[in-house]
Amino acid sequence: MRKAYIVTVALFALAFSLASASDPDPLQDFCVALKDYSDSKSAAYIVTVALFALAFSLASASDPDPLQDFCVALKDYSDYSKSAVFVNGKFCKDPKLVKPEDFFFKGLDIAGNTDNKVGSNVTTVNVDTLPGLNTLGISLARIDFAPYGENPPHTHPRGTEILVVVEGTLFVGLVTSNPENRLFTKTLNKGDVFVFPVGLIHFQLNVGKTKAIAISGLSSQNAGVITIADAVFGSNPPINPDVLTKAFQLDKNVVEELQKEFGDHNY
Repeated sequence: MRKAYIVTVALFALAFSLASASDPDPLQDFCVALKDYSDSKSAAYIVTVALFALAFSLASASDPDPLQDFCVALKDYSDYSKSAVFVNGKFCKDPKLVKPEDFFFKGLDIAGNTDNKVGSNVTTVNVDTLPGLNTLGISLARIDFAPYGENPPHTHPRGTEILVVVEGTLFVGLVTSNPENRLFTKTLNKGDVFVFPVGLIHFQLNVGKTKAIAISGLSSQNAGVITIADAVFGSNPPINPDVLTKAFQLDKNVVEELQKEFGDHNY
């Protein structure tokens, strides 16, 4: 009787999840799928997860995920002359005025300019460049790497990234959240795929003597990007050097030099 009840609840949770508009948001850094369900411990775990999924699903009628860094609420809607109106995402175009071009982007075959300090270039295809992506929860990017170029440590606050190597060899990695801060790395060759869970710091480095190209899919129309070094040492206005000196256990002069390098700020 107890088993029948658990199975019923599990099936209900599954049905409820299938009725959801999208996959549930992760509640930890990652949840790698089991390939073998025969283990009794695994079965017990699955039932536990199913019950948790049910509880979470019932609470899923919450606010939508943010599609930009912030969306401050207007207190007064009567005066539009003083405050432009922004929404969580983009306003929808009248369907009668939609054209094929709204679903089209040209130019992903063109290599990006990698003549910069990090030796990489990201060509993003998101809702800003392809309006038809609005509300669809997906976007795309082409990443070009010069020999030994890198896409430095960064995060996507609003999207998981799945990357496929089109040309060359990349050394990629991700770091989990506190307190473990576990590092996962892999060397990828042409045709290899790697996934970077939403919000986690990750990077890609071209370890070959020739150029490399990768294509990434992201689970948001505007996944956003926070490059760690730029954000910490190149913020505008700059973070007080005393904060960074203590946080990174560095000499204050080193911190100030880094801030000049990344933000061109003078003290």
